Amino acid sequence: MKAALCKSLDGPEAIVIEEIADPVPGPDEVVVRVRAAALNFLDTLITRGKYQFKPELPFSPAAEIAGVVEAVGPGAGDLKPGQRVCGYIAWGGAREKVAVQAKLLIPIPEGVSDAAAAGISVTYGTAMHGLKDRGGLRAGESVAVLGASGGAGLAAVEIAKLMGARVIAAASSAEKLAICGEHGADDLLNYATTDLKTGLRELTGGKGVDVVYDCVGGDYSEAALRSIAWGGRLLVIGFAAGTIPKIPLNLYLLKNAAAVGVFWGEMIMREPAQHRANMIQVLDWCAKGRLKPHIHATYPLARIGEAITALDKRQVTGKLIVEI
Repeated sequence: MKAALCKSLDGPEAIVIEEIADPVPGPDEVVVRVRAAALNFLDTLITRGKYQFKPELPFSPAAEIAGVVEAVGPGAGDLKPGQRVCGYIAWGGAREKVAVQAKLLIPIPEGVSDAAAAGISVTYGTAMHGLKDRGGLRAGESVAVLGASGGAGLAAVEIAKLMGARVIAAASSAEKLAICGEHGADDLLNYATTDLKTGLRELTGGKGVDVVYDCVGGDYSEAALRSIAWGGRLLVIGFAAGTIPKIPLNLYLLKNAAAVGVFWGEMIMREPAQHRANMIQVLDWCAKGRLKPHIHATYPLARIGEAITALDKRQVTGKLIVEI
Protein backbone atom coordinates (compact mmCIF):
# COMPACT_ATOMS: atom_id res chain seq x y z
CA MET A 1 0.00 0.00 0.00
CA LYS A 2 1.01 3.63 -0.46
CA ALA A 3 1.85 5.85 2.50
CA ALA A 4 3.04 9.43 2.95
CA LEU A 5 6.09 9.19 5.22
CA CYS A 6 8.08 11.64 7.29
CA LYS A 7 11.53 10.04 7.32
CA SER A 8 13.18 13.17 8.72
CA LEU A 9 11.95 16.17 10.70
CA ASP A 10 12.57 18.67 7.92
CA GLY A 11 9.00 19.84 7.47
CA PRO A 12 6.29 19.03 4.93
CA GLU A 13 8.60 19.48 1.95
CA ALA A 14 10.52 16.36 3.00
CA ILE A 15 7.50 14.00 2.98
CA VAL A 16 7.86 11.09 0.55
CA ILE A 17 5.32 8.63 -0.87
CA GLU A 18 6.43 5.01 -0.60
CA GLU A 19 5.05 1.49 -0.75
CA ILE A 20 4.91 -0.23 2.64
CA ALA A 21 3.42 -3.49 3.93
CA ASP A 22 -0.31 -3.71 4.61
CA PRO A 23 -1.18 -3.59 8.33
CA VAL A 24 -2.63 -6.53 10.23
CA PRO A 25 -5.10 -5.89 13.08
CA GLY A 26 -3.86 -6.76 16.55
CA PRO A 27 -6.00 -7.36 19.64
CA ASP A 28 -8.69 -4.68 20.02
CA GLU A 29 -7.79 -3.25 16.61
CA VAL A 30 -9.38 -2.95 13.19
CA VAL A 31 -7.78 -2.16 9.86
CA VAL A 32 -9.42 0.79 8.12
CA ARG A 33 -9.13 1.40 4.40
CA VAL A 34 -8.73 5.16 4.49
CA ARG A 35 -10.88 7.16 2.09
CA ALA A 36 -10.15 10.61 3.49
CA ALA A 37 -7.63 12.04 5.95
CA ALA A 38 -7.80 15.54 7.38
CA LEU A 39 -4.91 17.90 8.08
CA ASN A 40 -4.53 20.39 10.90
CA PHE A 41 -2.07 23.06 11.97
CA LEU A 42 -0.48 20.41 14.18
CA ASP A 43 0.80 18.73 11.02
CA THR A 44 3.05 21.72 10.37
CA LEU A 45 4.57 21.12 13.80
CA ILE A 46 4.72 17.34 13.99
CA THR A 47 6.60 17.16 10.67
CA ARG A 48 9.31 19.33 12.27
CA GLY A 49 9.39 17.60 15.66
CA LYS A 50 7.82 20.62 17.38
CA TYR A 51 4.50 19.12 18.47
CA GLN A 52 3.87 17.80 22.01
CA PHE A 53 3.63 14.30 20.60
CA LYS A 54 6.79 13.10 18.85
CA PRO A 55 6.27 9.80 16.98
CA GLU A 56 9.23 7.68 16.00
CA LEU A 57 10.46 8.00 12.42
CA PRO A 58 9.22 7.12 9.90
CA PHE A 59 5.59 8.10 10.45
CA SER A 60 2.66 9.39 8.43
CA PRO A 61 1.04 12.75 9.19
CA ALA A 62 -2.75 13.33 9.39
CA ALA A 63 -4.45 12.84 12.73
CA GLU A 64 -8.00 12.28 11.46
CA ILE A 65 -9.41 9.65 9.16
CA ALA A 66 -12.63 8.37 7.64
CA GLY A 67 -12.94 5.11 5.79
CA VAL A 68 -14.24 1.57 5.80
CA VAL A 69 -13.43 -1.25 8.19
CA GLU A 70 -11.57 -3.91 6.22
CA ALA A 71 -10.44 -6.40 8.89
CA VAL A 72 -11.25 -6.91 12.55
CA GLY A 73 -8.88 -8.19 15.23
CA PRO A 74 -9.83 -10.17 18.36
CA GLY A 75 -11.68 -8.17 20.98
CA ALA A 76 -12.49 -5.27 18.65
CA GLY A 77 -16.10 -5.02 19.78
CA ASP A 78 -19.07 -4.48 17.49
CA LEU A 79 -17.30 -3.06 14.44
CA LYS A 80 -17.71 -5.14 11.29
CA PRO A 81 -16.04 -5.23 7.86
CA GLY A 82 -17.71 -2.81 5.47
CA GLN A 83 -18.75 -0.39 8.19
CA ARG A 84 -17.95 3.31 7.64
CA VAL A 85 -16.05 4.85 10.53
CA CYS A 86 -14.14 7.99 11.47
CA GLY A 87 -11.87 9.04 14.28
CA TYR A 88 -8.82 10.77 15.67
CA ILE A 89 -5.67 8.63 15.69
CA ALA A 90 -3.00 11.25 16.64
CA TRP A 91 -0.93 10.62 13.49
CA GLY A 92 -0.60 8.00 10.78
CA GLY A 93 -3.71 8.69 8.69
CA ALA A 94 -2.03 9.61 5.41
CA ARG A 95 -1.84 6.10 4.02
CA GLU A 96 -4.14 3.71 2.22
CA LYS A 97 -4.75 1.46 5.24
CA VAL A 98 -4.14 1.87 8.95
CA ALA A 99 -4.56 -0.35 12.02
CA VAL A 100 -6.53 1.53 14.69
CA GLN A 101 -7.76 0.74 18.18
CA ALA A 102 -11.47 0.08 17.78
CA LYS A 103 -12.37 2.31 20.73
CA LEU A 104 -11.09 5.36 18.81
CA LEU A 105 -13.55 4.91 15.95
CA ILE A 106 -17.13 6.11 15.64
CA PRO A 107 -19.64 4.91 13.00
CA ILE A 108 -20.48 7.50 10.34
CA PRO A 109 -24.24 8.07 9.96
CA GLU A 110 -25.95 8.12 6.60
CA GLY A 111 -25.85 11.48 4.89
CA VAL A 112 -22.37 12.43 6.13
CA SER A 113 -19.60 12.29 3.53
CA ASP A 114 -16.19 10.75 4.15
CA ALA A 115 -14.54 14.17 3.71
CA ALA A 116 -16.82 15.81 6.27
CA ALA A 117 -16.47 12.94 8.75
CA ALA A 118 -12.70 12.94 8.44
CA GLY A 119 -12.48 16.60 9.37
CA ILE A 120 -14.60 16.88 12.51
CA SER A 121 -12.67 15.20 15.33
CA VAL A 122 -10.00 17.78 16.13
CA THR A 123 -11.78 21.03 15.38
CA TYR A 124 -15.36 20.23 16.40
CA GLY A 125 -14.15 17.98 19.21
CA THR A 126 -12.07 20.84 20.59
CA ALA A 127 -14.96 23.27 20.19
CA MET A 128 -17.35 20.97 22.05
CA HIS A 129 -14.85 20.30 24.83
CA GLY A 130 -13.85 23.95 25.09
CA LEU A 131 -17.22 25.66 24.89
CA LYS A 132 -19.41 23.03 26.57
CA ASP A 133 -17.21 21.00 28.91
CA ARG A 134 -14.62 23.61 29.96
CA GLY A 135 -16.20 26.98 29.23
CA GLY A 136 -19.71 26.23 30.46
CA LEU A 137 -21.14 28.38 27.68
CA ARG A 138 -24.78 29.31 28.22
CA ALA A 139 -27.39 30.42 25.71
CA GLY A 140 -27.47 34.19 25.41
CA GLU A 141 -23.79 34.70 26.27
CA SER A 142 -21.31 36.28 23.89
CA VAL A 143 -18.26 34.49 22.45
CA ALA A 144 -15.29 36.06 20.69
CA VAL A 145 -13.46 33.58 18.48
CA LEU A 146 -9.87 34.60 17.67
CA GLY A 147 -8.53 33.12 14.45
CA ALA A 148 -12.13 32.48 13.49
CA SER A 149 -11.58 31.57 9.84
CA GLY A 150 -9.30 28.60 10.43
CA GLY A 151 -10.54 25.07 10.95
CA ALA A 152 -10.63 25.37 14.75
CA GLY A 153 -12.14 28.83 14.65
CA LEU A 154 -14.94 28.06 12.20
CA ALA A 155 -15.89 24.99 14.22
CA ALA A 156 -16.13 27.15 17.33
CA VAL A 157 -18.27 29.70 15.49
CA GLU A 158 -20.71 26.97 14.45
CA ILE A 159 -20.83 25.15 17.79
CA ALA A 160 -21.29 28.38 19.75
CA LYS A 161 -24.22 29.33 17.51
CA LEU A 162 -25.83 25.92 18.01
CA MET A 163 -25.46 26.46 21.77
CA GLY A 164 -27.38 29.73 21.51
CA ALA A 165 -24.54 32.22 21.89
CA ARG A 166 -23.91 35.53 20.15
CA VAL A 167 -20.70 35.01 18.16
CA ILE A 168 -18.10 37.65 17.34
CA ALA A 169 -15.66 36.33 14.75
CA ALA A 170 -12.21 37.94 14.80
CA ALA A 171 -9.80 37.38 11.91
CA SER A 172 -7.16 39.22 9.88
CA SER A 173 -8.88 39.99 6.56
CA ALA A 174 -12.24 40.81 5.02
CA GLU A 175 -12.09 37.63 2.93
CA LYS A 176 -11.60 35.44 6.01
CA LEU A 177 -14.37 37.23 7.87
CA ALA A 178 -16.76 36.70 4.97
CA ILE A 179 -16.34 32.94 5.46
CA CYS A 180 -17.13 33.38 9.17
CA GLY A 181 -20.29 35.26 8.32
CA GLU A 182 -21.40 32.46 6.01
CA HIS A 183 -20.99 30.05 8.92
CA GLY A 184 -23.20 31.98 11.31
CA ALA A 185 -21.08 34.64 13.02
CA ASP A 186 -23.23 37.53 14.27
CA ASP A 187 -20.48 40.16 14.21
CA LEU A 188 -17.19 40.41 12.35
CA LEU A 189 -14.01 42.10 13.63
CA ASN A 190 -10.89 42.58 11.53
CA TYR A 191 -8.04 42.78 14.04
CA ALA A 192 -5.60 43.75 11.30
CA THR A 193 -7.37 47.10 10.91
CA THR A 194 -9.22 47.49 14.24
CA ASP A 195 -7.84 47.39 17.77
CA LEU A 196 -9.09 44.10 19.21
CA LYS A 197 -9.73 45.34 22.75
CA THR A 198 -11.60 48.43 21.57
CA GLY A 199 -13.53 46.54 18.93
CA LEU A 200 -14.79 43.87 21.32
CA ARG A 201 -15.85 46.46 23.88
CA GLU A 202 -17.75 48.47 21.27
CA LEU A 203 -19.51 45.41 19.88
CA THR A 204 -20.72 44.46 23.37
CA GLY A 205 -21.81 47.95 24.39
CA GLY A 206 -18.95 48.21 26.90
CA LYS A 207 -19.91 45.02 28.76
CA GLY A 208 -17.18 42.86 27.27
CA VAL A 209 -17.40 39.29 25.96
CA ASP A 210 -18.37 36.42 28.22
CA VAL A 211 -16.08 33.84 26.57
CA VAL A 212 -12.92 34.24 24.50
CA TYR A 213 -12.06 31.22 22.34
CA ASP A 214 -8.37 31.87 21.69
CA CYS A 215 -6.74 29.88 18.90
CA VAL A 216 -4.09 32.54 18.26
CA GLY A 217 -2.15 33.57 21.37
CA GLY A 218 0.56 36.20 20.94
CA ASP A 219 -0.44 39.78 21.67
CA TYR A 220 -4.10 39.07 20.90
CA SER A 221 -4.68 37.10 24.10
CA GLU A 222 -4.06 39.99 26.45
CA ALA A 223 -6.00 42.41 24.26
CA ALA A 224 -9.00 40.06 24.33
CA LEU A 225 -8.70 39.55 28.08
CA ARG A 226 -8.76 43.32 28.61
CA SER A 227 -12.15 43.33 26.87
CA ILE A 228 -13.63 40.41 28.79
CA ALA A 229 -16.85 40.69 30.81
CA TRP A 230 -17.11 40.30 34.56
CA GLY A 231 -16.90 36.58 35.30
CA GLY A 232 -15.65 35.85 31.80
CA ARG A 233 -13.61 32.85 30.67
CA LEU A 234 -10.58 32.91 28.37
CA LEU A 235 -10.29 29.49 26.74
CA VAL A 236 -6.69 28.66 25.84
CA ILE A 237 -6.89 26.63 22.63
CA GLY A 238 -3.56 27.19 20.88
CA PHE A 239 -0.89 29.60 19.72
CA ALA A 240 -1.12 29.97 15.96
CA ALA A 241 0.60 33.36 16.23
CA GLY A 242 3.73 31.46 17.22
CA THR A 243 4.29 32.94 20.69
CA ILE A 244 2.88 32.01 24.09
CA PRO A 245 1.66 35.17 25.86
CA LYS A 246 2.73 36.21 29.36
CA ILE A 247 -0.36 37.87 30.82
CA PRO A 248 -0.41 39.81 34.12
CA LEU A 249 -2.51 37.88 36.65
CA ASN A 250 -4.13 41.05 37.97
CA LEU A 251 -6.19 41.24 34.77
CA TYR A 252 -8.02 38.07 35.81
CA LEU A 253 -8.49 39.41 39.32
CA LEU A 254 -9.96 42.71 38.16
CA LYS A 255 -12.59 41.00 36.00
CA ASN A 256 -13.23 38.01 38.29
CA ALA A 257 -12.27 36.08 35.17
CA ALA A 258 -10.76 32.66 34.56
CA ALA A 259 -8.11 31.28 32.24
CA VAL A 260 -9.21 27.80 31.20
CA GLY A 261 -6.92 25.32 29.46
CA VAL A 262 -8.48 23.21 26.70
CA PHE A 263 -6.21 20.22 26.03
CA TRP A 264 -8.54 18.15 23.87
CA GLY A 265 -5.84 15.69 22.80
CA GLU A 266 -5.29 14.59 26.40
CA MET A 267 -8.97 14.77 27.33
CA ILE A 268 -9.95 12.10 24.81
CA MET A 269 -7.58 9.65 26.50
CA ARG A 270 -8.67 10.51 30.05
CA GLU A 271 -12.39 10.94 29.34
CA PRO A 272 -13.17 8.73 26.32
CA ALA A 273 -16.88 8.43 27.12
CA GLN A 274 -17.31 12.22 27.11
CA HIS A 275 -15.37 12.53 23.86
CA ARG A 276 -17.48 9.84 22.24
CA ALA A 277 -20.70 11.55 23.33
CA ASN A 278 -19.47 14.85 21.91
CA MET A 279 -18.57 13.26 18.56
CA ILE A 280 -21.89 11.44 18.27
CA GLN A 281 -23.64 14.78 18.84
CA VAL A 282 -21.53 16.51 16.17
CA LEU A 283 -22.12 13.73 13.64
CA ASP A 284 -25.85 13.86 14.36
CA TRP A 285 -25.87 17.61 13.71
CA CYS A 286 -24.00 16.98 10.44
CA ALA A 287 -26.47 14.29 9.38
CA LYS A 288 -29.38 16.64 10.06
CA GLY A 289 -27.77 19.50 8.13
CA ARG A 290 -27.33 21.71 11.19
CA LEU A 291 -23.54 21.60 10.81
CA LYS A 292 -21.82 21.90 7.46
CA PRO A 293 -18.05 21.61 7.88
CA HIS A 294 -16.22 23.96 5.54
CA ILE A 295 -13.67 22.16 3.36
CA HIS A 296 -11.16 24.62 1.94
CA ALA A 297 -9.65 22.16 -0.55
CA THR A 298 -8.94 18.50 -1.23
CA TYR A 299 -5.57 17.12 -2.27
CA PRO A 300 -4.39 13.75 -3.54
CA LEU A 301 -1.98 11.83 -1.32
CA ALA A 302 0.95 12.69 -3.59
CA ARG A 303 0.49 16.42 -2.84
CA ILE A 304 0.19 16.20 0.94
CA GLY A 305 3.39 18.18 1.46
CA GLU A 306 1.93 21.03 -0.57
CA ALA A 307 -1.25 20.90 1.51
CA ILE A 308 0.60 21.12 4.84
CA THR A 309 2.66 24.00 3.48
CA ALA A 310 -0.57 25.88 2.75
CA LEU A 311 -1.52 25.46 6.41
CA ASP A 312 1.92 26.67 7.43
CA LYS A 313 1.48 29.84 5.35
CA ARG A 314 -1.98 30.59 6.87
CA GLN A 315 -3.62 30.23 3.46
CA VAL A 316 -6.46 27.98 4.63
CA THR A 317 -9.99 28.62 5.85
CA GLY A 318 -11.70 25.57 7.29
CA LYS A 319 -10.24 22.11 6.67
CA LEU A 320 -7.86 20.51 4.20
CA ILE A 321 -8.71 16.95 3.17
CA VAL A 322 -6.42 14.38 1.60
CA GLU A 323 -8.38 11.96 -0.60
CA ILE A 324 -6.94 8.47 -0.61
